[in-house]
Amino acid sequence: MIKITADSTCDLSKEIIEQFQISLAPLHVLVDDQDYLDGVAIQPKDIFEYVGNQGKTCSTAAINVFEYEQFFKPFAETHEAVIHINLSQHLSSCYQNAKLAAQSFKNIYVIDSLNLSTGSGHLVYEAAMLAQKGLAAPEIIAEIERIKSNVRASFVIDKMDYLKKGGRCSSIEAFGATLLKIKPSIEVKDGQMVVGKKYRGNFDKVLEKYIEDQLVNIEEIDPSRVFITHSHCSSETVQKVRQQLESYEHFEQILETTAGCTISAHCGPNTLGILFKTLK
Repeated sequence: MIKITADSTCDLSKEIIEQFQISLAPLHVLVDDQDYLDGVAIQPKDIFEYVGNQGKTCSTAAINVFEYEQFFKPFAETHEAVIHINLSQHLSSCYQNAKLAAQSFKNIYVIDSLNLSTGSGHLVYEAAMLAQKGLAAPEIIAEIERIKSNVRASFVIDKMDYLKKGGRCSSIEAFGATLLKIKPSIEVKDGQMVVGKKYRGNFDKVLEKYIEDQLVNIEEIDPSRVFITHSHCSSETVQKVRQQLESYEHFEQILETTAGCTISAHCGPNTLGILFKTLK
């Protein structure tokens, strides 16, 4: 009787969503003056068409309080408790709006993931498994709060075009990165996106080095699962990443998911990250 919900930014696969009956609240995707619901009326491939081929501007906007109230209402009526896991409050006002909406109900509990994409997805997945095992809402919430600081989320971006268009880097920085073949890694630190190590060279070779760097202290990494989350990468690239992860013989599950509209709008195609949890 515990319902797990999340923002559409958690980037879990359709199979996981269906398996655990997780419901997603869609963020807004703004293309010029048009407003679309993430994953409902617009998909990442549409963003790449609008921005990459048509030159339109694309941004994302938070779910408002009223929308959260409408989203929560049917679940609050049919479940003992609803646990909602949000995109980091440092990246969006979704968490604050969800908290305000929850005040209209007695059984809605809102958690700030302090993360994005399958960084949040790890917590949603954990909460869903605990709910399926029959744990009570306070126990699930306590466990998610305990482990959320253990999640490690990062991505490597092939080209900085979308960061430039979104105002997150200057034209000069983007030009310099292109000229020098720099592929920056973006990491989540304390709920905020920061630039990590900057790699140079071919994207596939860069990913190989990026994975080596991420897994350098592999004995400290939770072996239960790792996500490969990407936006519009080739199957060959993703397969190379999977094979490299398999070579470590460490992870029980290697789960591939496609980045949703939020990551896609800000980072563009050919973005890939591995996201995992540490043991402490």
